[in-house]
Amino acid sequence: MMLVPWAHPQKLKIRSWGMEQNMKTNLWYITKYFAPQTASSFGGRGHSLMKELAKLEYNVTVISSDSNNLCEIPSFVGKSHSEKKHGYRLIFLKTLKYTTAKSIKRILSWLHFEWNLFTFKTQDLPKPDVVIVSSLSLLTIFYGFHLKNKFGAKLIFEVRDIWPLTIIEEGGFSKNNPFVFLLGIVERLAYKNSDYIIGTMPNLLDHVESVTKNHPPVACIPMGIDKDIADDSIPLTENYKLTYFDKKYFNFVYAGTVGITNALEPFLNAAKGMQSEKELRFIVIGDGALRQEYMRKYDLPNLIFAPKIPRNMVQSALAQADLLYFSTHNSKVWNFGLSLNKLIDYMRAGKPIIASYSGYPSMVNEANCGEFIPAHDTQAVVKTISKYMQMPKEERLAIGSRGNKWIYENRTYTVLANDYNEIIKNLLHTH
Repeated sequence: MMLVPWAHPQKLKIRSWGMEQNMKTNLWYITKYFAPQTASSFGGRGHSLMKELAKLEYNVTVISSDSNNLCEIPSFVGKSHSEKKHGYRLIFLKTLKYTTAKSIKRILSWLHFEWNLFTFKTQDLPKPDVVIVSSLSLLTIFYGFHLKNKFGAKLIFEVRDIWPLTIIEEGGFSKNNPFVFLLGIVERLAYKNSDYIIGTMPNLLDHVESVTKNHPPVACIPMGIDKDIADDSIPLTENYKLTYFDKKYFNFVYAGTVGITNALEPFLNAAKGMQSEKELRFIVIGDGALRQEYMRKYDLPNLIFAPKIPRNMVQSALAQADLLYFSTHNSKVWNFGLSLNKLIDYMRAGKPIIASYSGYPSMVNEANCGEFIPAHDTQAVVKTISKYMQMPKEERLAIGSRGNKWIYENRTYTVLANDYNEIIKNLLHTH
């Protein structure tokens, strides 16, 4: 085995972890919310990136909490649980659970996780050369500072959600709220004292600049596709297909959560205003806090509310669509760009996309697979639907296929892990 040029010669010795000769860079990925791949879950972005980095020149250790209620976490007794799958070591720390996102218990869970990190015994783990702290929680950056100082590790701060901006713009919090003020201080410290900042959003640099001019390099490594599981799709049941889809109609589809942040009013109001278009059907696939309210308020003959389906059925459902839709509110959060799993699913489906979105454009415009229209503009939705309905089917399919091609060329986690690898190599060359 040859020594890669950026490895540290002092690491070439027997480690207690694995008891094997270590010629790899030791990478720790630390985040409160980590979704592993399980029998019932594809796994999240962190899983897919760490799996791919483990295939390169990295000994990967992931440290997370067991309080992510959006995915399947192993049940265990004791303070921690460790397993090695998919090429990396995964450690869960037992942490206070909560059920309501907007609650004091969530904040207590954050604090509990930070306490667990600082009290967790790490002597049997390979000493990190690089540490990635991935938000949320923002508070985990303090443990990142600790590891940086203790081991001389390079520290990467990964921003998946821009806090506290998100809770100000979309959570209804005042910027004068003491908790928001505190998070603002933590955010500034994170930006100033990391060695690199990576965001999933393409225009994060503008936000970082607005917080502090004294910051390290900033790059975008967005959400992506895991090729190992992307095509593991199962068909819709015949009953579901017959009940909610009819190919004699032009099916305009939204698939996803039906909640406050999803800004579905332009879609629903367009359905209300286009009832005379007898060949057009609006279909909402999914569940959420506003589903029942919308079903009562928009009881329309051309609007169908289909129930939520398993993630591995989503592609089969999107295949029934002629045109796809997503929307956002007019929020400063979107000034820094988007990188949404929903949009990745849409582009994979090879169907044209209408996006009610007034933020920093990316993906749809880069692939030329649909178009952005102003957020909250119902008339723009109506006008754009009419345009695609009048378009020859072959032209619509050609537009959609450009999205599928672009997403597989640019957003696989193999490609994104290589981007991460280049950043890490450059960091380790920097003294």
